[in-house]
Amino acid sequence: MALSLNNMGGITPMQVTRVAQSDTGLTKYLPEFRRQLILIGEWWKSHSVDEVHGGFLGEVCAACSPVPQADKGIVLNARILWFFSELCLQLNEDPEADRSSIEEYRTLATRAYDYLATRFNDLTCGGAFWSLDCTGKVKEGKKQTYAQAFSIYAYASYYRLTGDTRALDLALSYFRLIEQHCVDRELGGYLEAVTREWKPVTDYRLSDKDLNVPKTMNNHLHVLEAYTALYRISPNEEVAIALKNSIDWFCGRIFNQENGHLRLFLEHDWRDVSASYSYGHDIEASWLLAEALEVLGDTSYSEKYRATVEALGRSCVEEGIGCLGQVLDTFDFETRSRHLDSEWWVQAEALVGFLNMWQTTGEARFKTAFENVWTFIKNHQIDWSQGEWLYYAAIDRVKAHQGYKLGFWKGPYHNGRAMMEVLRRLESIGTATTTESQELKGSAATA
Repeated sequence: MALSLNNMGGITPMQVTRVAQSDTGLTKYLPEFRRQLILIGEWWKSHSVDEVHGGFLGEVCAACSPVPQADKGIVLNARILWFFSELCLQLNEDPEADRSSIEEYRTLATRAYDYLATRFNDLTCGGAFWSLDCTGKVKEGKKQTYAQAFSIYAYASYYRLTGDTRALDLALSYFRLIEQHCVDRELGGYLEAVTREWKPVTDYRLSDKDLNVPKTMNNHLHVLEAYTALYRISPNEEVAIALKNSIDWFCGRIFNQENGHLRLFLEHDWRDVSASYSYGHDIEASWLLAEALEVLGDTSYSEKYRATVEALGRSCVEEGIGCLGQVLDTFDFETRSRHLDSEWWVQAEALVGFLNMWQTTGEARFKTAFENVWTFIKNHQIDWSQGEWLYYAAIDRVKAHQGYKLGFWKGPYHNGRAMMEVLRRLESIGTATTTESQELKGSAATA
């Protein structure tokens, strides 16, 4: 039986068995995370809208100046739709939230939905285009499975916010296209890409820095994430079977039991050709896999793969921490060294992953890691003067050499989601602590 869900899209806090639920001082951070979530929302409300061509801008530089001619990518636009939808759901549960702000965010969510459904949605062949030019004309029509997955993720959230069945229909249609055209029927797993017409390709790459291989960790992780979101809104046998396959392939093929890391790039036959480990993906996968198992609600799966969740968290905390408590990006096999740059998304995912590991295992080192990463973010990742998070930590790159604040690969998804996930978890810890305190007082009164 599937567990019931709250409006954040997670499991109802009191239904999750956690090893660590006592406060131990963590709820003192609640005001900081609430404030940062609002600041992220306000920045994206103020800087992302394309007033000339519709939808949202393709790029805003580190100094917050728009780049109006930049192409518009499906990943960024799906993440914008997901964020504004989830932000509304989150704020709707806060009695102190400003109602007018919620309506503004809802309007932005609808703007994002309309743009995805009318511009990125391929009315001829189905699925989502990879990119448009700044005016909204198709630039690249290739169907990256990763992009279809993020579209499902976004449509699912918008459906939960609005109940608009058109969003549910789109999510299910993209899901069925993936299952029909992107699954390796012989060896299992998801192929990285197909043509616009859903035919085989020779260039699978998601970006220029990726290896040209048919299967990748990143694709499998975000299909798993998308199918988890879809199962929340459509908990039927069809989606359940696909979600179970996704979990099995991820844990059985992507996860390396010998070292506790993820295999990043793989051939058709699952042969590993990776050149590095990714500490950020290890810790992100740890909590996304835990979430998938909770949402699936199948005890046999949870018991089978709990060790995988914990191994990924342990490998990150034991090997991937920098000198200031930040999580480093990668470990390069050729140089046998760690890449020392600190990217925004890695720190955001580490916040959730370490907190989840502390809740799950009760090990104090994960609580310490969570607090250290948050301190690092406050000191080096957030741009307190102009808003939003820097692409690279300020100690790694001066602003003149930073990546964009809004762009093809940087949206409000990683840091915005981290704030919402942490808030939900800390609030559940606070609730559990209050309940425990009341029970103790009741016991004392009757003793």
